[in-house]
Amino acid sequence: MKFGKELASQMVQEWQTAYMDYDNLKSLLKDVMIFRQEHALTSSSPSGPEARSKALKRRLTMYRAFSGLTRGTTMKTEDEVILVSSVPQDGGAAAAETHYQTMFLKSSEEGGEYEMVFFRKLDEEFNKVVKFYKEKVQEVKMEAQELNRQMDALIALRIKVDKPYVEHKFSPRQIRVPNPAPATVLASVNPVKKGVRMDAIHEVEMSSEEGVNYGGGLEMRNKKSKNDNINSFRPAPLEILDHVKINVEPDTPVSTLKNVLGSSKSDLSFSKDELKRAEEKMIKVFVEFCQQLRLLKSYCFLNMLAFSKIMKKYDKITSRSASKSYLEMVDKSYLGTCDEVSKLIERTEATFIKHFANGNRRKGMKSLKPGHKVERHRTTFFLGLFTGCSIALAVAIIISIHARDLLNHERRGEYMESIFTLYSFVGFIVLHMVMYGMNTYYWRQYRVNYPFIFGFKPGTELGFREVFLVASGLSVLTLAAVLSNLDMEMDRRTERFQTLTELVPLALVLVVLSITFCPFNIIYRSSRFFLLSCAWHCLCAPLYKVTLSDFFLADQLTSQVQAFRSIQFYVYYYALGDFRKRSNKFLGTSVYDLLYIVVAIIPYWSRVLQCLRRLFEERDLMHGFNALKYLSTIAALVMRTMYSLNLRRPMFWRIMAASTSGFTTVYNTYWDIVIDWGLLRKNSRNPWLRDKLLISNKAVYFVAIVVNILLRLVWMQLVLDFNETRFLHRKAMVTLVACLEIIRRGIWNFFRLENEHFNNVGKYRAFKSVPLPFHYEDEKIR
Repeated sequence: MKFGKELASQMVQEWQTAYMDYDNLKSLLKDVMIFRQEHALTSSSPSGPEARSKALKRRLTMYRAFSGLTRGTTMKTEDEVILVSSVPQDGGAAAAETHYQTMFLKSSEEGGEYEMVFFRKLDEEFNKVVKFYKEKVQEVKMEAQELNRQMDALIALRIKVDKPYVEHKFSPRQIRVPNPAPATVLASVNPVKKGVRMDAIHEVEMSSEEGVNYGGGLEMRNKKSKNDNINSFRPAPLEILDHVKINVEPDTPVSTLKNVLGSSKSDLSFSKDELKRAEEKMIKVFVEFCQQLRLLKSYCFLNMLAFSKIMKKYDKITSRSASKSYLEMVDKSYLGTCDEVSKLIERTEATFIKHFANGNRRKGMKSLKPGHKVERHRTTFFLGLFTGCSIALAVAIIISIHARDLLNHERRGEYMESIFTLYSFVGFIVLHMVMYGMNTYYWRQYRVNYPFIFGFKPGTELGFREVFLVASGLSVLTLAAVLSNLDMEMDRRTERFQTLTELVPLALVLVVLSITFCPFNIIYRSSRFFLLSCAWHCLCAPLYKVTLSDFFLADQLTSQVQAFRSIQFYVYYYALGDFRKRSNKFLGTSVYDLLYIVVAIIPYWSRVLQCLRRLFEERDLMHGFNALKYLSTIAALVMRTMYSLNLRRPMFWRIMAASTSGFTTVYNTYWDIVIDWGLLRKNSRNPWLRDKLLISNKAVYFVAIVVNILLRLVWMQLVLDFNETRFLHRKAMVTLVACLEIIRRGIWNFFRLENEHFNNVGKYRAFKSVPLPFHYEDEKIR
């Protein structure tokens, strides 16, 4: 793999603009190479004395003094090509503002202007990288200081709750709060009371052990003699707890109500449950902080490697030796000399292992280092197997329908009204999974960091193969059930098993539900539980804090209105109707019609509540306008449903359905294209699109806009009374319209996440914000 592709695949995608622009520099070197080739072509044409002199000059190089196989630093074989110097920015003298400039000493040569442009761009990229790296290092140092304070409070709380027995000559209360001692100071070897955890014993340790200091920014402490270490035993500063409160994040219904009714900070209760919650939060903070440090270290390494590669490429093209002096400057710069990130990684790992893994390094590192997803060949094998089986079953169903002329069968309407509605529910799920699988494929192709955006646990996200595998497996079950149902119904030998025939759709749904809620670690349990938790948050909106995965799932559910109505039909058909006789007399009753409307509103109402929650927390009016958009959609949905129920005054409901649907179509289309996708920017670098695009072919975006508008208008078939054809039943038409909406949602998903990805890139947002457990009332306490 070429280095340019390797760099693009390994870089932190949210920081891509902060990396060295390797491709741009390579294109500048290509200009230098083209000029040199053209120059060599024109200069090689002369003949006669000039050509003979050049040939003689090449031959004389054979008699030049031998410089040796290993070049020494004292022997200078060639003239200097570049001179690299550091200058203060804006004339300042601060080392932090130092910039680097490269003077090209061969600018008078022919074609030297191309090389000057290259070195000017190289300096610009290097200064950009150094500046970004400095800023990020300062940020992590500030976060490390805050972690010190959090650990001080946590360790004091541990000692207060667990009360470990530590035999010492002075009391923990001896230490004053304004100058608190490090929280991890003594390593006790004294016997402890039964029932006290080992974690509490480790809160007292030697001051020089592992070089960790929580009071001074995770900095190395000076080595002391053994006698000094013995005298340095001191307890954790318990007085810190007098100035600390617990942060109450509105993540759950209970904490949300506490925040609304009271304060977001609560006093310490010194209970074990409180300690456990604080420890869980600190574990998440440490894991995220360690991941941040590793990505920062990777950023430094990749950029240094990129500068080395581009300079060696320059030497190869120009036959000069400029890389040595330039790379020496890179090594001596902040990028090459700063080792604070590596030290922070070591101390963070040591701290986590000691305080959260009870000294078990394997256990601690397993929690700190995210798992890497392993691609398995059996996934591809079963995907191909299930896909082939699905195609074979679909062909068998089509042949069975045509062979038995079921489209003209007398019981066709009865079958479509009942059995087809039952099976269409699973069909909607399969189609949505196929669209999501296509989304994950293209997100990965265009390097959209969708696991981070959705908040998946590292290593547990499903790739496109896994999504397609689940979808194909579910389609095999569904198509097999449909084929068996058709055969059992048409075969006279199975007429006495009418009850069993009608129970096949119910059995299929029960199998799907049992797999979804299965507690065992099979069939992607982490992904299933993540989906269920997001669904629960949508159902309980606005009591849970709204995350992107929550409102993204709620948006998916708004495209599954017919699936919700199929669930209602399942309940009525098997619980309140006579399914043995395929009776659906409940259709048309007032209660069923009312629930038919209410069920369809549920996902939209969930989105309204989520928008109101975000409006309350973020004070952003855009969330209010978004809530109005969903309210207008609810009004249009109710009007269309009332018209479809064939109530009295059909013309009135028809006008109301057309007017409300027209308004909400314009509202939703504008929001999709301008707000969710970020397109139609008139003054952008890509006219009527946006400044940054993942897909180089701009026509794709315009096609997507047109398709989105057309699919938003499919409701018109209802108002125009285009509900049934000779070969297409009314229920099949409803299913077709629902499938078109799912396809539109799949297209929307890709461009919505593309826009979110560029928002993260613009803000260099590569890490999750994890709430801290403790709040210091007095900021002067360190």
